[in-house]
Amino acid sequence: LWESRRHRKGLTAPEGAPLAPPGRWLWKPGSLNWWIGTGFSIGAFLFLLGAILALAPAAARGFGLESAGVNRTYFAGSIFFTAAAFAQLHQAANAPPPGETAGAGRRAIFGWHPGDAGWLACALQFVGTLAFNLSTWDATVPNLGRIEQDLVIWAPDFAGSVLFLVSGWLAFIETCHAHWAWRPHSLSWDITAINLLGCIAFMVSAVFGYVPRPDAAFDPATLSTGLTALGALGFLIGGILLLPEDVGA
Repeated sequence: LWESRRHRKGLTAPEGAPLAPPGRWLWKPGSLNWWIGTGFSIGAFLFLLGAILALAPAAARGFGLESAGVNRTYFAGSIFFTAAAFAQLHQAANAPPPGETAGAGRRAIFGWHPGDAGWLACALQFVGTLAFNLSTWDATVPNLGRIEQDLVIWAPDFAGSVLFLVSGWLAFIETCHAHWAWRPHSLSWDITAINLLGCIAFMVSAVFGYVPRPDAAFDPATLSTGLTALGALGFLIGGILLLPEDVGA
């Protein structure tokens, strides 16, 4: 069975093989897959750290961080997400045709292959990271009103989360070769399934990420932040698993 994801990423390690020792995949700077996995891992770690600090403001103050500093942690994480997503999109744009190996011709920066589920997943995720760049940067701007926060922080966060969710679903069905499959012994399936769960958590977090009215009976901030932490944890696990997946490539 030809698998577009493995072909695109140049993976040659047998499916279902045990994870290689960390010494074989923790440091592979000559591999683009390693940079992609590392970038997503760092970005997800910073998002997770930001969420934990937001949920524990006393701990944040212990590190000399107020809310602005926590928001800058999110922004830093979004930059790593964008760098990794761009590298992933560039890789997809230059994937060789089925049955061929990568050539030495002129390389595309973004490419245009909307009929390819793998490329489309990468493209949507990249645009989603740009939306996260915008929302997390705007969150560092002081003295924004409630409506302003919803327009410049919540709206791009919501849009980015939608793009991430669609991207995660496309990546999952590309690995499954169907709308659903249960393949827990496949590392590629594990990665896309965990990432999809992270995308779902980000999406629900965005739904509750609006700024409520001052007299609202329910403040969704804690729920939204907790779900952000869960989404970041999913992407952290998925990013780390990208590293051993590349062994043998």
